[in-house]
Amino acid sequence: LDWWHADRYCEQRFAQLLFEPQDSEQASFSKLLQSHHIRGSVWLNERDGVLHKPKWRRDHIVPVLVFRDKTDTKYVKVLSDFPALPAVTACAHLQWDTRTQEIATIFSYAVPTFFNEFQLRGFVDEEGFVRFALIVHGHHSPYLPVFRADGQWHHFCVTWQQENGTWSIYADGKRRASASGLCAVGLSAPQAIYSQGTFIIGQDQDSLGGTFREKESFSGNITDLHIWQKVLGAEQIEKVRSCWVVEQDLVFGWSSNALEVESTVQEVTAQFLCPGPVEECRVFEVGSSGFSYASCLQSLPFICRYRKDAYWQLKKAQLESSHSLISRVNMLAERTVIPEDVFTSDVQDMNLSVALGALDVLATVLRKRETPVLESSDLLAVLQLLQQVSDVEVQEGEELEMLEPLGQYYVEVTELILEEQNIETWSSVSQVIRGPMAVVELCNRMVSHLAPLLTAGRTKVTIQHRNVGLRRVTVKNMWFGYGSLQRCLSGAGSSAVFQDVAASDGGQKYLSTTVGTAVISSTLLSDYQEISTSVRYRLQHRVQWMVISMCFLCFLLHVSPDAGGMWSTAGCSVVTSLPDSTACFCNHTTNFAVLLQVYEMQRTTKEELTLQTLTFIGCGVSFCALIVTFILFLAVGVPKSERTTVHKNLILALAAAEALLMFSELAKTNQVVCFTVTAFLHLFFMAAFSWMLVEGLLLWSKVVAVNMSEDRRMKFYYVTGWGLPVVIVGVTLATSFNKYVADNHCWLNVQTNVIWAFVGPVLFILAVNTFVLFRVVMVTVSSARRRSKMLTPNSSLENQIGIQIWATAKPILVLLPVLGLTWVCGVLVHLSIIWAYVFIVLNSLQGLYIFLVYAIYNSEVRNAIQRMKDKKKA
Repeated sequence: LDWWHADRYCEQRFAQLLFEPQDSEQASFSKLLQSHHIRGSVWLNERDGVLHKPKWRRDHIVPVLVFRDKTDTKYVKVLSDFPALPAVTACAHLQWDTRTQEIATIFSYAVPTFFNEFQLRGFVDEEGFVRFALIVHGHHSPYLPVFRADGQWHHFCVTWQQENGTWSIYADGKRRASASGLCAVGLSAPQAIYSQGTFIIGQDQDSLGGTFREKESFSGNITDLHIWQKVLGAEQIEKVRSCWVVEQDLVFGWSSNALEVESTVQEVTAQFLCPGPVEECRVFEVGSSGFSYASCLQSLPFICRYRKDAYWQLKKAQLESSHSLISRVNMLAERTVIPEDVFTSDVQDMNLSVALGALDVLATVLRKRETPVLESSDLLAVLQLLQQVSDVEVQEGEELEMLEPLGQYYVEVTELILEEQNIETWSSVSQVIRGPMAVVELCNRMVSHLAPLLTAGRTKVTIQHRNVGLRRVTVKNMWFGYGSLQRCLSGAGSSAVFQDVAASDGGQKYLSTTVGTAVISSTLLSDYQEISTSVRYRLQHRVQWMVISMCFLCFLLHVSPDAGGMWSTAGCSVVTSLPDSTACFCNHTTNFAVLLQVYEMQRTTKEELTLQTLTFIGCGVSFCALIVTFILFLAVGVPKSERTTVHKNLILALAAAEALLMFSELAKTNQVVCFTVTAFLHLFFMAAFSWMLVEGLLLWSKVVAVNMSEDRRMKFYYVTGWGLPVVIVGVTLATSFNKYVADNHCWLNVQTNVIWAFVGPVLFILAVNTFVLFRVVMVTVSSARRRSKMLTPNSSLENQIGIQIWATAKPILVLLPVLGLTWVCGVLVHLSIIWAYVFIVLNSLQGLYIFLVYAIYNSEVRNAIQRMKDKKKA
């Protein structure tokens, strides 16, 4: 096959063309191929995705003929004797004058018996396309669009052959028109183009070699005209377009010496930049164990290569398959639509009719399947068929009304395999297909086939099935509404789709990435070719909580079974970012989405060491202070009360948590120990915060009358303080056992939702305790104001303000450590390293603060110690 078809052949089998072997392996590899009777050249894959284009072939110094205006005098005569032409090809590079829309004659060939023997004419239509018509033996083909009248250089070729009068018009390497029946006059047999005629460039001959008319003359520039006595193939036309001369059967080659140029026609020598040399692809020379290049259109043998992990995953899927879906499809179609073995079966040649029938049957089976979840082999089989259909080449004369239902079935099948229940199936073939973004690329190929449906009366085509749709206008759009595609991207093959997600960027480490919006794709088309332009778009968020919105795009250089594409911000920026949507500006068209990212600070090694040291010292001091406080409460005989009981439980939970935290780094090396430490850290820190909540509830009961006995209150406090943490930790372990522990620390996994089993309750407790503290401060300030007026009614304003300030500050200072409100600083840690230091100092010294406030300066403890001293003296 040629390189393009060989590449697609391998891709349809979830493989790749052979890569270049290492230097040390070339000789042995060459012997291996020879042992399988492979000789000569073998196609190689292009690692950089860009085909080889030698620069020296692009610069082409040629004489250019300049026809400035339409006149009846300017012409150029070809000084060559033309033989009879049973077949002919004429090619040239042309720059069309866009100032006029009148018919122009590019060249005319006249013989004594027939002035319109062989002629090419054209004009610019209302839509801005240059239309060509070919005349042979006076027979006139229809005017058909070949290229856009944009003032740029374009290459054209026209071919005709005596047999059946078959003709074709090529522009810029692509066949734009083709038909048969441009033959001889009357009932006589087809005739060859007569010999010994006169060939004129730029004018229509109404007599042999003369009688020109201004309105039919050519205006523009022309160069590199060549004429052959045969029909050139597509590969040869591509070579000619690239300024290579095909010598065989050449009747006229472009040369100033072979032209008679009328004096008013300007002839200039220019360094002409060819529109694109014949693309060359790399080949491995089996006999010589070397490398060279060959035209990509040449037919050569090739080898499909699999990565080992992808190969074994494919084999596993084949062996474990029940082939139920494949069997039902083939049985309903009464032929083999989907082969059962991806390795040994030949991929059938597709045309529109075959593709339409295959997708119709497949969509029917997928709609009515008994089990909602696809098997791995079923998913691969469907993807293989979608690849084949997307590679269909729409041939001239095919029934174009089949295109729209083909697109409808394609979109429906795509939507059905992207349903949420197939997430695990996508994950099971992640080594073969790197994520569902491959489907986006397949849809993008499919959309291009809808171009022939566009006419002057129908300017757009829209196809949609539930969450997936595509639109083909001058702009080619696709959309994948928020649903299974996004979930599959997050759940299957995410390592391939989201590359370098956790990379450091500006001091921040991205922890998790989710596609938070629909995925859209946009491409601008000009003359059936893609061009890039800037685009501005706004996408609604699916998620609206603690995230940063960034405009990302997905660039798919060549999405194949070996590459799922990756996300990049190149060329895109945020215009506006709101809680529910993000507007982005990108300087080119491709596939777009907004990724929502949760991140943490990325600190230097020195900063991390400093923070770890402060934490260890602070926790050590705090732990000792808490133990001393707990012993004092037990040893000195502090009178039993609700308050002291709650204090003791809080101290116990906090001391246990900080002891585990100090030595958690030592447990990282043992997975089981680390898991156990994490679970107990979660339990004791949760218990500490639960008892902080109890402290708040106890204060509330003192401020606001609560109709509940002391025994019932204590039972409620114990259930809240110890029961609630046990339930939270138990439920978390039961639902997220495999995602519980972080990768590098003995703590909860912050890259999954597990962290919210701690953060969620803590935020709730801090909110409740903040409200309680606010209420306590209000009551305290009000009481202090009344007491001040009663005891010192004539005190100055300064004294009253001082009393109120102290009344406000005292409860805040006393209650902050037990209510846990210093943890609010944790919300600000991502802003600066300073806040990290403040957070660690405040919370690691929480135990010392409790010791000072609730032991040293606690009147009950001091009185108990004094009683012990008095008793000892007595």
